[in-house]
Amino acid sequence: MTTDQMLILAILTVTVAMFLWGRWRHDMVAMGALLACVLAGLVPAGETFAGFGHPAVITVACVLVLSQGLYNSGAVDALTRTVIPGSAGPTVTIAALTALAALLSGFMNNVGALALLMPVAIQVASRQSLPPGKVLMPLAFGSILGGMTTLVGTPPNLIVAGFREQSGAGAFGMFDFTPVGLAVALAGVAFVALVGWRLVPARERAGADSFETAAYLTEARVPEDSKADGMTLNQIETALERAGAQVVGLVRNEVRVTAPSAHRLVRAGDILVIEADVEALAEALSGLGLKLEESKRPAEEEEGEEGEGAGKDEGAGKRRKGDEGEQAGKRDKAGKSEKAGEGEKAGGSENGERNEQRGQDEGDAGDKRRADEIALVELAVLPAAAIAGRSASDIELRTRYGINLLALSRQGRRSTARLRTMAIRPGDVLLMQGPPDSLAQFAAWAGCVPLAERSLRIPSRRKAIMASAIMAASIAVAAFGLLPAAASFALGVLASMALRTVPPRQVYEAVDWTVIVLLAALIPVAGAMEATGTADLIARFLLEGVAQGHAVLALGLILVVTMTLSDLMNNAATAAVMCPIALGAAGQLGVNPDAFLMAVAIGASCAFLTPIGHQNNTLILGPGGFRFGDYWRLGLPLELLVVAVSLPMLLIVWQI
Repeated sequence: MTTDQMLILAILTVTVAMFLWGRWRHDMVAMGALLACVLAGLVPAGETFAGFGHPAVITVACVLVLSQGLYNSGAVDALTRTVIPGSAGPTVTIAALTALAALLSGFMNNVGALALLMPVAIQVASRQSLPPGKVLMPLAFGSILGGMTTLVGTPPNLIVAGFREQSGAGAFGMFDFTPVGLAVALAGVAFVALVGWRLVPARERAGADSFETAAYLTEARVPEDSKADGMTLNQIETALERAGAQVVGLVRNEVRVTAPSAHRLVRAGDILVIEADVEALAEALSGLGLKLEESKRPAEEEEGEEGEGAGKDEGAGKRRKGDEGEQAGKRDKAGKSEKAGEGEKAGGSENGERNEQRGQDEGDAGDKRRADEIALVELAVLPAAAIAGRSASDIELRTRYGINLLALSRQGRRSTARLRTMAIRPGDVLLMQGPPDSLAQFAAWAGCVPLAERSLRIPSRRKAIMASAIMAASIAVAAFGLLPAAASFALGVLASMALRTVPPRQVYEAVDWTVIVLLAALIPVAGAMEATGTADLIARFLLEGVAQGHAVLALGLILVVTMTLSDLMNNAATAAVMCPIALGAAGQLGVNPDAFLMAVAIGASCAFLTPIGHQNNTLILGPGGFRFGDYWRLGLPLELLVVAVSLPMLLIVWQI
């Protein structure tokens, strides 16, 4: 054993021990391991941060952004309703998600499959009152299991096929991996869905806690193409139960019905008064195709900029006419407004001048929205707030500040007034929409305390289609080899920013930078392990010292060693290291080399013990709130199951 090999083994041993100890953050430990390798001369100083440009790191970051686009647009809600039974418990729900992930991973990059379903899993976990990791880890493992079923499912399969072709036997076909891979995937998915998810530690996502409020009261309009058009209120209530929402009133022709009959038919143009938690609003809206009454609808805005240009109220004719009537009435009371401290000018009472000023204000507000991003913020109303006792119409939120009041939370009390005319009281929590600067200006003037910026998705069919198309196109470009995966997903991120499925200000917020640092720091460390020959040394020692000429034992060792290495280094690198060893071992023993190559393919794909063994494990590290040592609790029994199923299948199918 050389000095370099002893050094890299010592560094890896200390690194793994620090990961398991959990005293320091995983990105700190990974960076420490990288710098230790640099100081020891194992990684060239000029390549210290080369990992940040590695395709795997770029792919993970871009996938997180594209996933955010699917989540924001409401595409996730539609997929959830299609795939997950509404009344299913956690076992059936996790089974459906895991099986779908495995199926998709057989025909697309398994990182892309996880990216598509990860937001769904987070939503499902919230609905089932489960920590997100309880759903995310089974989902990630299911996507890894599905990848081993076809040639294009995962990079190790392509590498194994390449080594077989180099040996003169020709490359493996698309479905040569299916007999063994499918058996392993079916057994693994069944285990994860029925038993395994219960083994996942219950971790809360870092930073996921938010201020708890009572249910919000909001108004949602029924568009002409809505599913709710023609349904009875009872049918709508049943549909909303899944989201934990309920209808508490109905507005028709500007008249509110506080206790409508359950058999009343809902028509296009009606406004439903809905009570729901803020997290449930998106599902309640998208499930029936409803639109928030106080938010701009896509058809009302120039070039489809949803949520922008709220100052230009191009809404439905009756509502717009009613708004203008209310605004005109308030302008006739300019003196009272001035005394109330609104800061408006009392002079120039002629209607023409006021309409001109209003047009200028609305134009300025629209321009400002095109320049700024739209945010959703909760504001708590203080006892001495300037807006106490006044409504959104009194304050003229849209005209003066260019912001919208989407919903109001009032502990234990309901009002029969319309949302825009409801008197705001101290202690209320307001869900406000608008540019961040405008929201901050309003909060300072009104005497409100910002509680949290919310991630409520206002569903948009147009943006959901665009976000889904961008993700599908990115996956297709990578799958057909038109561009490398990193470039394909990066192009998708650029398209998402240009089409605003992910607002530019959210792009960097969507990336979990601790995960990026972890992966980027350990890639050079894994490279040092390969460059020094340490991986090859470990594999050959176990093969020659333990197997001792027994073909079946040697096959099992190739499988186990490959799985072990894959938990510590990149799976593609593991396959590249182990394929020559597998071919050499088969040649020495005089047995079928295909069985040994397939053992490498299975082992390289099954990295379930650490967050660094596979990109999918890394992707769920932050969203699941996991620690480094959490993966083995489900990963270890799953790897044992993989060995128990794959070894006899290899012997049956490939007959060494």
